[in-house]
Amino acid sequence: MKEVLVLNQNFEPLNICSMRRAVTLLMLGKAEMVQVNDHRVMTITGGFEAPSVVRLRYGVRRPLPQIRVSRRAVLARDRYTCQYCGHTSRDLTVDHVVPRRRGGGDSWENLVACCRRCNLHKSDRTPNQANMKLARKPRRPNYIPYLSLAQYVKALSHEPWRDYLPIFEDLEMMEA
Repeated sequence: MKEVLVLNQNFEPLNICSMRRAVTLLMLGKAEMVQVNDHRVMTITGGFEAPSVVRLRYGVRRPLPQIRVSRRAVLARDRYTCQYCGHTSRDLTVDHVVPRRRGGGDSWENLVACCRRCNLHKSDRTPNQANMKLARKPRRPNYIPYLSLAQYVKALSHEPWRDYLPIFEDLEMMEA
């Protein structure tokens, strides 16, 4: 694993950074190692265990982020799964449930992840007109992680990081 979870002084997840950046933070004394992975970082004088999670030695004050509607956030919310047929892929599009020309906007409640085949089949119609059913009703996530939604979903896939990530029932319901 070449990525490292960066925690604030109070153990809130702040970011996911590269191994190189994490080692730099450690060497400059700006961070301390919280958890190691199974690799070693080699140096001229020997080596040390590679970090998996680091914690900053000072607190970083950040305003609570707003989750903005974006293609990446919609795909992460829907777990890269087509909301019509259930196909999971990284090659998905974003579909307007109610097409724009029929008054549908770019809102959390009107955008879903969709595979290209279903998007072509649905075309410029509503799901009812196209005889298609949504797996779940799209809605705005009501959790606000300091990590972006896409980074948070990615971080959940790393088992050692889960102990440091807040749990949102909202996201657990999306998994089911």
